[in-house]
Amino acid sequence: MAAPGALLVMGVSGSGKSTVGALLASELGWKFYDADDYHSEENRRKMGEGIPLNDQDRIPWLCKLHDILLRDVASGQHVVLACSALKKMYRDILTQGKDGAAPKCKESGREAKWAKIQLLVVHLSGSFEVISERLLKRQGHFMPPELLQSQFETLEPPAAPETFIQISVNKNVTEIIATIMETLKMK
Repeated sequence: MAAPGALLVMGVSGSGKSTVGALLASELGWKFYDADDYHSEENRRKMGEGIPLNDQDRIPWLCKLHDILLRDVASGQHVVLACSALKKMYRDILTQGKDGAAPKCKESGREAKWAKIQLLVVHLSGSFEVISERLLKRQGHFMPPELLQSQFETLEPPAAPETFIQISVNKNVTEIIATIMETLKMK
């Protein structure tokens, strides 16, 4: 694989995606997006009420994120995206669009030469107990700790042929960033 145009920092809620993603983007000089900023008000309301999101809730959100990645990568901008991306299907939408071959999720009428977004997936993984403890300490987030179990049930960890690294959340943020940077040097 050529050097990735985008890095996806993924994992369940509370795994540290936003923190790691923002620090990594700063270290690399890349643009950072936190997928949580792009949820619809309806999605935020559901999660705030303790209702897990389903595929129908997530697909428009993922399409919006795909369009952002595609726009930035096509213009030569490298991107770090912090996004739960719990299922392989969700990660496929991020890189390929909704239908797997469509240039964009939105039909814009503008046909552009399109290549699959080269994405390195960084999976921040940890036990339910460790992440649950972190969530209980988190303040001011719309995702309540009660939904963590549904995230673990939905999670499909990355596997070949996806290009990914898995890093334990038991490491400190400095170690996590160093591991990712070392992996990027090898790409």
